[in-house]
Amino acid sequence: MTKQTILGRVSQLAKANINALLDQAEDPQKMLDQLIRDYTSNISEAEQAVAATIGNLRLMEQDHREDVDAAKEWGEKALAASRKADELLAAGSTAEAGKFDNLAKVALGRQLQSEKEAKTAEPTIAAQTEVVDKLKSGLDRMKAKLTELKSKRDELVARAKSAQAQNQMMDSVKNINVLDPTSELSRFEEKVRREEAKAVGKQELAASSLDAQFEQLDSLGDSAEVEARLAALKAAS
Repeated sequence: MTKQTILGRVSQLAKANINALLDQAEDPQKMLDQLIRDYTSNISEAEQAVAATIGNLRLMEQDHREDVDAAKEWGEKALAASRKADELLAAGSTAEAGKFDNLAKVALGRQLQSEKEAKTAEPTIAAQTEVVDKLKSGLDRMKAKLTELKSKRDELVARAKSAQAQNQMMDSVKNINVLDPTSELSRFEEKVRREEAKAVGKQELAASSLDAQFEQLDSLGDSAEVEARLAALKAAS
């Protein structure tokens, strides 16, 4: 994955419009859960890629420092060789002086090469530093977006549970006769009245049967009196 690709991906994810995505979702909670999983995975991948990019930058910076240090060191060696050549030349050792001048030239050549390498790396290091800064900023925005996603998900779940509880309550209310809240009591009272009336009827029925028995007993008494009087008449004659 190239650094430009990483930067583009991080920027795109960090700028994602959560509200627009939710408006298009049939089940916002499920979509938020999926977005959270995707974001977490993307952040992990982006962190690894950014870490690799930072690692490459640090290697380039290390190489640059080594080139700068090497240029300084070769410069010091060239100076030492040149001074030694001057000393030998002053002492009349022309041949030996020439050898040290050649060493100075070699050192100066190495110094020039190290300086060129250091200078060549500087624009790349500057560009990479800018890219790394943007990647770090993009990761920070992604993490902030992830926090926002989790917050929206938690808010949505709480609202969904509240709405569900309200709907259940309203469904329960629908099952109650709101026009006559005592309708159930009234029906029970009516049932009790019918039972009471039934008991009264049984009592009246029982009373009627007892009166009939007494009337029958009175009728038997009259018949016996008639028979007794008839017997008395017969005896007198």
